[in-house]
Amino acid sequence: MAPLVPEDARREIKFVTRRSHYEQLKDWLFHNQAFFRIAYPDRAVNNIYFDTHNYDAYDANLSGRSGRTKVRYRWYGKDPQPEAGKLEIKHKRNMFGWKTLFPIPVAPWHEHISWINLKRIISDHLPIEGKLWLQHHPVPIIINRYEREYYLSSDGLVRVTIDKNQTVLDQRRKSQPNLTMSVALPDIIIVEIKFHRSERERASEIIQGIPIRASAYSKYVSGVHAVSGNNTW
Repeated sequence: MAPLVPEDARREIKFVTRRSHYEQLKDWLFHNQAFFRIAYPDRAVNNIYFDTHNYDAYDANLSGRSGRTKVRYRWYGKDPQPEAGKLEIKHKRNMFGWKTLFPIPVAPWHEHISWINLKRIISDHLPIEGKLWLQHHPVPIIINRYEREYYLSSDGLVRVTIDKNQTVLDQRRKSQPNLTMSVALPDIIIVEIKFHRSERERASEIIQGIPIRASAYSKYVSGVHAVSGNNTW
């Protein structure tokens, strides 16, 4: 169902480390030859991850399949209740990543709403393609939240995001959204380096000296493990 890799797809390299390395990482960032600057104010990111009844998206990620897709509803801000946002289809092909976005102009939440009705509100604002993605991934699995920092190199070619203070809320077998009972996650930070495929050499130069190692990591998989009682990193 996912398209071929588009020309503007980005390469993404992920780094994961303990929160205790945060200051060391920031020191590397601000003393880097790329002269990183703050690109956007920090903000809270919220995601509802949807999957199939057989957890196909989870299995594809866990097995490291080269081509995989996640379906999530994302909104920003500290309000735990889903607000106006976007249904995001996150595509991954080897090292390349891109998104298909479907804006949802209204908040799909009201007090005591069921998952059935919340999904219906989202679906009512989707074109046919978006409806099909949600129909094929109908099961809300987790909600995850974290704080994100945004940085951009002085030439505008390389982006860096730093995610911290993750929480996850179990939505499995729930008739209504669980917005209060969270599960603890390891105190880690996730760094993503993002750049156009043509800037691989430039990105490699910039990454030299980063004080943490590149690591495969999925917030969705980590969240599923946490709510399943396998909370390790």
